[in-house]
Amino acid sequence: MKRPLRLIVIASALALASFSVSAQPQQKVPRIAVVFAAAGTVVQGRFEAFRQGMRELGYVEGKNIVIEGRYADNQADRLPALIAEFARLKVDVIVTGGSASTRAAKEATSTIPIVMGRDADPVGTGIVASLARPGGNITGLSTIAPQIAGKQLALLKEIAPGLSRVAVIANSTQSATAQSLKEAERAAAKLRVRLQPLDLRNPQDVETVLEAAREGRAQGLLVVTSFGFLSQRTRIAEFSMKNRLPSMYPTVEYVEAGGLMAYGASTADGFRRAAIYVDKILKGARPADLPVEQPTKFELVINMKTAKALGLTIPPSVMLQADRVIE
Repeated sequence: MKRPLRLIVIASALALASFSVSAQPQQKVPRIAVVFAAAGTVVQGRFEAFRQGMRELGYVEGKNIVIEGRYADNQADRLPALIAEFARLKVDVIVTGGSASTRAAKEATSTIPIVMGRDADPVGTGIVASLARPGGNITGLSTIAPQIAGKQLALLKEIAPGLSRVAVIANSTQSATAQSLKEAERAAAKLRVRLQPLDLRNPQDVETVLEAAREGRAQGLLVVTSFGFLSQRTRIAEFSMKNRLPSMYPTVEYVEAGGLMAYGASTADGFRRAAIYVDKILKGARPADLPVEQPTKFELVINMKTAKALGLTIPPSVMLQADRVIE
């Protein structure tokens, strides 16, 4: 074959090979939306735990997965717009950071899979049909928060045996609150503690509720889970310190802000496990067929600096249960 002809043949072959490669369909990179009702500065640790979970499953952001976070900054009325944006973008999965964002996602779409990062009572609120068979497009993790209120009160009593009156801050508009209060009342009867329920529906009303606790001569404080309370965690901790009230909270963020102790389902573990649900869905599983998981890891976090400032000595029996101690 003459040289010019040979060059033409080689060039043609290369062109055909290039066309064959470019003609192959590009693999779609899944897009995951993560939505929180709280501010990003408050729940950044939870978001990072989810991203870590995805990395552990082999996902690399920017290469085979895109993860986008949105925050409502404690303004629940912003959630529908945030969810609607993701629905328009047709993301592959929506991960929700709590009950408020899950409700907004449920109302926005019945087709995009939704994974709950944490939800205190998904059955009671009608988010899912049952834990075993959630049905619809929603599954994920439940924190079973209402059932642990008794344990929280018992721990509080153990570090402050003289407690006889405890103020309980809760949001009566949330379905899990009634059950939490029942569990706390049951434990209070055994512990000979009188509870003072205080209804905090709007986080901006925290000063009024704290003043009621002071006027009621509360000797301790128990905060029941509510997304809006996180925005006031520093103020509540300051109040507890100023009035020398041993305090128990539902999540670690309160203790990091100066609160005495927290006991509840591990938020980091929960959001890491949410990644497992996302992975299964991306591989073809239907949310309706994935049972809602109850927490397997609970954590007790104690702020020793706060304990010392309150003049409390944490009993060895409680220290042995602590998963994390903040010095």
